[in-house]
Amino acid sequence: MTTVDSALWTIELPEVADTEAFGARLGALLTAGDLVLLAGPLGAGKTALTRGIGAGLGVRGQVSSPTFVIARAHKPGERGIPLVHVDAYRLSGFDELEDLDLETDLTSSAVVVEWGEGVAEGLAEQHLLIRLDRREDETRIATVSGTPRLLAGLRQG
Repeated sequence: MTTVDSALWTIELPEVADTEAFGARLGALLTAGDLVLLAGPLGAGKTALTRGIGAGLGVRGQVSSPTFVIARAHKPGERGIPLVHVDAYRLSGFDELEDLDLETDLTSSAVVVEWGEGVAEGLAEQHLLIRLDRREDETRIATVSGTPRLLAGLRQG
């Protein structure tokens, strides 16, 4: 089920494979300089979504959670766009995020920040925010807002 209005787009993702497929659709739309912020509780599917984004970008290697290293760079594949995957859970604020020098990465990479809401918005004027929630039946609900170009591309799907 999909709900669309002028600012938000909501999609149900019944299985982890659906979350990864949605991420792959998004990854295929991303270009260098795009910033995606992921929000949601533990186990909501942020890393699964990022795995899909990596697949859509065609990055080399396996995309896994950067929880213990905070940021992980994935080398580009055929599309030539690297992915920088950040886990901001342990960061206390924007100052610590700035220390990672992601502004430099944003010029040449697509950047995904898990736990980025309220911390990473200042990295770019435009960004996509995806809030993930998980219902009792394990279906994930993704609510997407932000960058009009990416929203339009996802809606056309």
